[in-house]
Amino acid sequence: MSARSGHPGDGTGSEWWRSAVVYQIYPRSFADSDGDGIGDLNGITERLDHLAALGVDVIWLSPVYPSPQDDNGYDISDYRGIDPTFGSLDDFDRLLAGAHERGMRLVMDLVVNHTSDEHAWFAESRSSRDNPKRDWYWWRPAREGHDAGTPGAEPTNWESFFSGPAWELDEATGEYYLHLFTRKQPDLNWENPEVRRAVYDLMSWWLDRGVDGFRMDVINLISKDLTSGTLPDGEVRPGHRYGDGAPFYTDGPRVHEFLHEMHEEVFAPRGSTYLRVAETPGVTTEHALLYTDPERGEVDMVFQFEHVNLDHGVHKFDVQPLDLVALKETLGRWQEALAERGWNSLYWNNHDQPRAVSRYGDDGEFRVESAKLLGTVLHLHHGTPYVYQGEELGMANVGFTSTAQLRDVESLNFFSHAVADGADPEVVLAGIREMGRDNARTPMQWDDSPHAGFTRGTPWIEANPDFTEVNAAAQVDDPASVFSHYRKLIRLRHEEPTVVHGEFAMLAPQDPSLYAFTRSLEDVVLLVVANFSGQDLPLEHPDLEKVKGWEEATLVLGNYAGAGEVATLRPWEARVLRLGGLPG
Repeated sequence: MSARSGHPGDGTGSEWWRSAVVYQIYPRSFADSDGDGIGDLNGITERLDHLAALGVDVIWLSPVYPSPQDDNGYDISDYRGIDPTFGSLDDFDRLLAGAHERGMRLVMDLVVNHTSDEHAWFAESRSSRDNPKRDWYWWRPAREGHDAGTPGAEPTNWESFFSGPAWELDEATGEYYLHLFTRKQPDLNWENPEVRRAVYDLMSWWLDRGVDGFRMDVINLISKDLTSGTLPDGEVRPGHRYGDGAPFYTDGPRVHEFLHEMHEEVFAPRGSTYLRVAETPGVTTEHALLYTDPERGEVDMVFQFEHVNLDHGVHKFDVQPLDLVALKETLGRWQEALAERGWNSLYWNNHDQPRAVSRYGDDGEFRVESAKLLGTVLHLHHGTPYVYQGEELGMANVGFTSTAQLRDVESLNFFSHAVADGADPEVVLAGIREMGRDNARTPMQWDDSPHAGFTRGTPWIEANPDFTEVNAAAQVDDPASVFSHYRKLIRLRHEEPTVVHGEFAMLAPQDPSLYAFTRSLEDVVLLVVANFSGQDLPLEHPDLEKVKGWEEATLVLGNYAGAGEVATLRPWEARVLRLGGLPG
């Protein structure tokens, strides 16, 4: 099968991604081929048959570029190479060819809101105030009336995403540079056309090498708001020491201009078979429509974060219980907003989120059932589903008991700052245990051998102890496994046009346990009903009565063996039902 041959149906046209399923690989934790304890490209190549058996269409590869690894590769020091930790360009080419031979596309992670502070561009930029690349980054003097390096001297009061101020003083030149993430991730100045040209050139270099598109990291942060002539202070929210700068860099005034220019310079000359995914924290549905409207020529779909922020309190580690009504309201609103134009990305998990079965399901007694339920609900929505490595196995959170087990800079920085501010260390660790990114970054669980079959050496982060039971070897040939259920979900998307193109209608929006909706296309209706609880749930909601004949509908897919009672859902049960007529 050729690199762009796709699956049967509408998977081969310019909008092939509508019927596709994307699988995200976090290379550091996927498969280690050389025994150094860190995943690598050859390890991925050796496991491509696992992805082919699952049936996914696209591999999204988290960053493998040269990097000091301050933020696990999202701090890039060279955009045209492979970090020796992961292999070589030859290894990458073999991986790309192996994916294409199996009918899968490969998408690179593009991180161009910022670089590493060890990138050659930044080394030049910080070398002197009059260097030609000085304006490639956001440099500013100390706040008026303050000496550089004194408290409050930062140009604005903005808080970094990873805690602490978003400005770092460069002692050599006496000015501050902006870093929305770690201090080793200085933000590029997209106002400078030379920066944009350099980015478009590196993107073209990878496309010419054969990659099939990009997932663009925090791409809606590239335009900073200079309408007032300067970068303004942000509001200091309760529980925060620093100001919220998000209104001044999220969906900024020139971001749509920049993305359209990227389309015209990079993608339009090459045709329309590439995938362009924009990660867009804080995006509104209004901006998402602008980003994804095909007529505007920007991107194909956005990653939005509203639904994964619902269980955050004052901050992400202030964990709140799942509110299913709020979850349905958010996801339903996004379904409605992008129903006519634009496109949704569908996900529960990624490298920045804790494991969904622990977060939204039941990772104890009903781990298998709730993992299947979450997959069913997600994949039957309107949009392109994403599977994060291990999600197809129902991998769960680790249950960290000590900061010594942590590796993630976000969690470690938050713990340090919170404890320094007087927070109870046990309370802080409890929040990290639930929401920390390391939950998603423990090794992929291949089998029950030491370190889950991930490495022959000592892993860079320990595997979840449950790998002896939860692993690929135990599931691939088990028809009742989470893996087999995900394979059926992916096959259903490829074979049933209603899943891809059907209209979405939410049912029972105020029910605290029932997640129900229809997908309708011509004379076919798919009814999805799911019980987000550990108790039996009678199907007595009046909204279901609007779907004529649902009680006699054909079961297309369920997460329990045996039909069960038609009018009752068992704990964490999900069903996809097919009706021959439209809802009344």
